[in-house]
Amino acid sequence: MVAFPQTLDDAIAQAQSATQAAIAAGYTRLQIDLLLPELKPTPVALQYLPVFSELGAGLKIFFTDAGAAALARRDWGMLSHQICSLDVAGARQTTPVEELVSPNDQVFLFVAPSTVEVSPVEQVCTVAGDRPVILLAPRLEDIGAVGIGYTARKIRERFLSTFEPCYYVRPLDQAALLRCYPSPWQIWLESDEAYTLAAEELLKPSSEKLEEILLRVGGAQAAPKRSFIEEMQRFLRALVQ
Repeated sequence: MVAFPQTLDDAIAQAQSATQAAIAAGYTRLQIDLLLPELKPTPVALQYLPVFSELGAGLKIFFTDAGAAALARRDWGMLSHQICSLDVAGARQTTPVEELVSPNDQVFLFVAPSTVEVSPVEQVCTVAGDRPVILLAPRLEDIGAVGIGYTARKIRERFLSTFEPCYYVRPLDQAALLRCYPSPWQIWLESDEAYTLAAEELLKPSSEKLEEILLRVGGAQAAPKRSFIEEMQRFLRALVQ
């Protein structure tokens, strides 16, 4: 049975194991969500990379812009993996998306893509064919993003529906939602500074379903209710200790 991650290292190790299991099962579109607002995706990506260490230059890593890619090259030191950028803001995009994919590429990793990058990411996925594509800490569900209307949201939702959520962790009020492939979705309750498994669901529970489950198992009781952001920040501090 999957244990609840006690540290950030544990969560990243679980994400690595989930990735390997999902690819072995034949999935080629994977999504990894660590829904912690203070978490910086670039250090997480570096810690996650060893799962593909044997690929060398066969792993192509995409950042949202050239600045983020340049910082990764500087901070990560000598890596055999390829580091690229998705510059999608008008004149900055000088390379056709199709040219960002070569026949020698084996796996594609996108670090924290946002709603702005949905179109180029989808184009890369199309050209990649059945080669694995991983979205690490994506920010594609930000409905408050500037300029994203109903049509854009529908395109984003359709695109995300093609990905298997192989790893997902999200803190709730006195609880947490976890999914580590191939395990089902799990609801964990906080108790005495620890988390205990309260329920499992085959499909990702909606907000209404989560509320129903938490009420049923007693997750919404006792301690004064903290704001959602405060709870996330507290959860992150516990992970990085």
